[in-house]
Amino acid sequence: MNSRRAFLEHTLLGAITVGTLDFWNAIAEHTAAPPNGRLPVVIATWDNQKATDAAWQVLAKGGRALDAVEAGARIPEADPMDTSVGYGGFPDRDGNVTLDACIMDEFGKAGSVAFLQHILHPISVARRVMEKTPHVLLVGDGALEFALAEGFKKENLLTETARKAWEEWKIKSEYKPVINIERHDTIGIVAVDDQQRVSGACTTSGMAFKMRGRVGDSPIIGAGMFSDNEVGAAAATGLGEMVLRTLGSFLLVEEMRRGKHPMKAAETVVRRLAQKYPKEARENQVGYVAIDKKGRFGGFSLQPGFNYTVYQQGVNRVFEADSFFKK
Repeated sequence: MNSRRAFLEHTLLGAITVGTLDFWNAIAEHTAAPPNGRLPVVIATWDNQKATDAAWQVLAKGGRALDAVEAGARIPEADPMDTSVGYGGFPDRDGNVTLDACIMDEFGKAGSVAFLQHILHPISVARRVMEKTPHVLLVGDGALEFALAEGFKKENLLTETARKAWEEWKIKSEYKPVINIERHDTIGIVAVDDQQRVSGACTTSGMAFKMRGRVGDSPIIGAGMFSDNEVGAAAATGLGEMVLRTLGSFLLVEEMRRGKHPMKAAETVVRRLAQKYPKEARENQVGYVAIDKKGRFGGFSLQPGFNYTVYQQGVNRVFEADSFFKK
């Protein structure tokens, strides 16, 4: 009897006899796949352990998933070393740091801001849009005016590191995305709390040196992030234009609604993307993370090199996602 067969038979016998062992989770651990099926749980794109830790501090105390994802998203927003989110984010080609964010709660309410400048925490402004206005999306000067009226402080978000990178870029003024160049990008973060409340958030400074006024998928409900309390939630990272054209996060949640495990649902969405846009798929990166109400989770990407962070059962772990294209 080979060792794998022996493991499976022993594990199944233990599960039947003891009645406390999650058989499928044990198999997942043995095969180096992520454990699944425990609440609460939070998952974020890329290696964002500080963000998932902040979210977990809320969840571990019985807190609301909405509060958890906001707390998690605020971490990279305030990190001057994170050049793709918030303070420290690389500017557009005119030297302006412009931010996009969205948030969604367990009731299906949502708030977003796009092309927002001078505000450190766009995710919190997005939440105020959701809770204090009849709208979903505010943009540009209107979003800034709303934020200031709500008591947010106007700040200079262009760090010296970002300014120098912009000055260097202007020498040639060429835009060409490089896949996984820094192993981080837009943060999407979704969670299910111990009462099975599902929420999600997404925040970004967008493409470095983008055209002025460009907005990607991150603040668009159904593209950068989507949450449905009947099913689960999903979030995207990577080239926003590809995500926008396919409403990938909404599609992923719908695949879970049809019964697919989050991992398989993410793979289905990425495969459809690759088949629909074969040339762009070869040259760019898109990754998804997802969770369902059972606490199961997964991630999948176009290109190798995408990872994601999960905090579950008191353990904060980074996983390498499988990908459509192989090394």
